[in-house]
Amino acid sequence: MDGEGLRPLTPKYTNMAKSSWFILVELLLLLECLSHLSISQGQGYDFFYFVQQWPGSYCDTRKACCYPTTGKPAANFTIHGLWPNYNNGSYPSNCNPNSPYNATKISDLLGKMEVDWPTLACPTNGGTRFWTHEWEKHGTCSESVLDQHSYFEAALNIKNKVNLLKVLEDAGIQPNDQFYREPQIREAIKAGIGYTPAITCNTDSSKNRQILEIYLCVDASGKDLIECPKFPTRCKKPPLQFPIF
Repeated sequence: MDGEGLRPLTPKYTNMAKSSWFILVELLLLLECLSHLSISQGQGYDFFYFVQQWPGSYCDTRKACCYPTTGKPAANFTIHGLWPNYNNGSYPSNCNPNSPYNATKISDLLGKMEVDWPTLACPTNGGTRFWTHEWEKHGTCSESVLDQHSYFEAALNIKNKVNLLKVLEDAGIQPNDQFYREPQIREAIKAGIGYTPAITCNTDSSKNRQILEIYLCVDASGKDLIECPKFPTRCKKPPLQFPIF
């Protein structure tokens, strides 16, 4: 009887035990991967591009421009957007169709947005279409960190910290239709704010390349400037015109 109680497993049962062990290990590894994926999806991005545009260049593009219903914006850089991005250069978009833009949630910010985040799209409008697009395409992808109010407020706060026009004018780079080298512009901004920008451009009807947008990078909290993990395509053919607006 004792001998039968200690009888070794047959090859059949040994193989079944090994298979069960391997399945258990694979399940544990899968659960660990899903856990990491869930954490990653909770934030859904690595950093933000904070993008400002020069209205004089925007209005010189083939699409032209229309002033908002509040009137011609000031001759200053204005916000284009605060865009979540991944470190590899790709980006999420339209992340939550169940979170539409709602002006009542940012009613206390609208006056500031009309100044710092105006629309130049045609036909003339008050900005609602522009802000709706920015929130639904980009803002919803940061919703785990920034709700709608916090998202727009974060962009406005960064704009207040970064006075690009003053930085450039202090370096002798002015919106006077003159031409400047891209490295000259980039180094002036880096010296003025401490972080390296990326500069994108447009081409006007005279085929002049112009300063269109300035990209800076912001950490995933939407609060602090950082060095960009990845730059967008920059203007590589100098010089760049800084048009009057």
